[in-house]
Amino acid sequence: MPQDSRTVIAIDGPSGSGKSSTSKGVASRLGLAYLDTGAMYRAAAWLVRERGTDPQDRAAVAELVAGAELAISTSPTQPQIRIEGHDVTEAIRDPEISATVSNVATNQDVRRSLIARQRAIIAASPTGIVVEGRDITTVVAPDADLRILLVADPQARVTRRHAELGDRVDEAAVTDQVLRRDRDDSTVAAFTEAAEGVTVVDSTHLDLPQVIATICRLATEGPTSTAEPTTQEQP
Repeated sequence: MPQDSRTVIAIDGPSGSGKSSTSKGVASRLGLAYLDTGAMYRAAAWLVRERGTDPQDRAAVAELVAGAELAISTSPTQPQIRIEGHDVTEAIRDPEISATVSNVATNQDVRRSLIARQRAIIAASPTGIVVEGRDITTVVAPDADLRILLVADPQARVTRRHAELGDRVDEAAVTDQVLRRDRDDSTVAAFTEAAEGVTVVDSTHLDLPQVIATICRLATEGPTSTAEPTTQEQP
């Protein structure tokens, strides 16, 4: 894949597979912008809670999100997201948001609204972008130059998410959160099997630098149907 042209890399995968850390690392290494689409859904969920809107009232939620002022940074090193003038960069990582975001993210009208914004951000990126989140490889950016499905076994994903959240939530709650997100999100996207043209990277036994190195190599050499990185591969 030529590095002097505009490059779009799409990274999908289940909760806890390492999409965000990997995507930021790949974007930084390749000099690309970065878009965390999951943060947009989390910001929408934050606004729903802030306004006291019933998350089960799908029409009201969709109307609220469609009319919301939403701004998200595309810097891989300085992520920031604001909604209705509020900086919610840290607030959206609260476990309460994680527990409720699927109610918003499975709202098809909300998805249509945010996908349109996501595609506009991708199109506006002058040199290229790494975009990550649910259904990126099949719905949001199906024509991306490189499409990755990043997977890991459930225990590895629970362990990573627990390490990320630290003492804010116990491991049992994290396990429930990760597995419930698998169930809830599967209603809007299939992420256990790769679509045609999507490269699978299994991060179960890899550390973050190895996963980043694998995807950067694929970006340079070209995608295949599966990726077989080894633990000896260095960034």
